[in-house]
Amino acid sequence: MTKKKCVCIIPARKGSKRIKNKNTKNFFGKPLIYYSIKAAQKSKIFSKIIVSTDCEKIANISKKYGADVPFLRNKRLSNDKASTKSVLIDTIKKNNSKNIEFHCMIYPTAPLIKPQDLKKAFKLIRNRNVDCVITVCKYLNHPLRSFIIKNNFLQFKWKQFQKKNSQDLEELVHDSGNFYFFRTKEILEGKNFYPKKTLPYYLKIFNSVDIDNYDDLELAKRLFKRK
Repeated sequence: MTKKKCVCIIPARKGSKRIKNKNTKNFFGKPLIYYSIKAAQKSKIFSKIIVSTDCEKIANISKKYGADVPFLRNKRLSNDKASTKSVLIDTIKKNNSKNIEFHCMIYPTAPLIKPQDLKKAFKLIRNRNVDCVITVCKYLNHPLRSFIIKNNFLQFKWKQFQKKNSQDLEELVHDSGNFYFFRTKEILEGKNFYPKKTLPYYLKIFNSVDIDNYDDLELAKRLFKRK
């Protein structure tokens, strides 16, 4: 068996403004973070699964379901202004995994993640000369044909595209907010969260809901029931 050279980090701070206690919210009988931990475990590609949190409750739940929580995150890295990159660097240094070739970050609010997608994305970064692989989705409606509301009336934001058919416009994708694979060196030494050599890993919308608000939560519940 090939030696595993990837560590999984799940960042899960206590504070959440739009959905209170979001990371531990009940989702079909289990706390939301459970599903990210289990997807990581079932993929069998990680040497360790670490939850970075500032909350004892999240830490205890994460340990219960098999994740490691070797420390509680510093408060200065647990507010709205703390960057995800700084949290990753903090976890890598405290875990002493700087020499592990790859790290993966999975958000704790993505219960539709499939283990096979984690395996395929990991294979992609291992086999290509790239620094990062992130999950993306196609837009359901093309953003270049967006409206703005001005004086209570709708008008095109970009009028030069109003007569264009969506299929004739350049394809655009967005970060689906599910998981990310990085070369560890790029996290520690790179300047940006999205390195220049970043490949997309496409997810279908019904496998990629990132729960930020109650509408997302309701959508995730409906899609989960259909699985």
